[in-house]
Amino acid sequence: MKAALLQLTSSDDPLANLKTVSGMMEQAVAAGAGFILTPEVTNMVSMSRSHQREHLQAEETDPVLAGLREKAAALGVWLAIGSLALKVEGEERFANRSFMIGPGGEIRARYDKIHMFDVEVSETEVYRESDGFRPGDHAGVCESPFGTVGLSVCYDLRFPYLYRDLAKAGATIILIPAAFTPATGRAHWEPLLRARAIENGAYVLAAAQTGKHFAKVGKLRETYGHSMAISPWGEVLADGGTDEGIVFIELDSGEVSKARNRIPSLTHDRSYRAPNE
Repeated sequence: MKAALLQLTSSDDPLANLKTVSGMMEQAVAAGAGFILTPEVTNMVSMSRSHQREHLQAEETDPVLAGLREKAAALGVWLAIGSLALKVEGEERFANRSFMIGPGGEIRARYDKIHMFDVEVSETEVYRESDGFRPGDHAGVCESPFGTVGLSVCYDLRFPYLYRDLAKAGATIILIPAAFTPATGRAHWEPLLRARAIENGAYVLAAAQTGKHFAKVGKLRETYGHSMAISPWGEVLADGGTDEGIVFIELDSGEVSKARNRIPSLTHDRSYRAPNE
């Protein structure tokens, strides 16, 4: 299976972002891709809660989700929407929700980001994701013809037990769509992606937001880019750099079996008592 990771510089205009992604999907399919992946918050990158409240929609009415499902069906491809920011009925906070879309445009799986990015990168760069987004509470995988796909989003990357659970549930391909900050990206992005692949003997596919994101309202956001595909042995197979574009990778399920046979650590887990027990 040929996969295509779309590296985007999404703005705070959902319909403009939909147009961009739709065009890139057509390019990816023309190049032979049958599985297309987008980054975190594909529909809107915004630091303004008021702008989000005004323009975000619920899953049932979101135009980006509807448009991408329609495009996937028209092209006959699998689509992993890294995440969409969505309103949730009865909730003040939004969901940061991933979707696996089948080649008929149907939703095959959903995943709400579990771990919230509440950090102070520096004195001038502070994030409180949990102020605007409520965390999910359920991990998920999706069966596909090219392997079992494990779902996660961005900051989840720092919590290895999640990926162990996904691998134990059968995941051979792990998705880590992201909107990483430049500072943390330079220091941690590649080594953490490689570690998650090595620990679990799985492909890691990480489509990323990149660059300076245009915003009509609120503070400008900048992201790291470097969409990556990592082999089950931990090798960097592709790096998207910092420009918008498409990263292609050929997936081979035999590479998963080869890595897991060489280092069968998934069969070596043991229970133990924690230090404070």
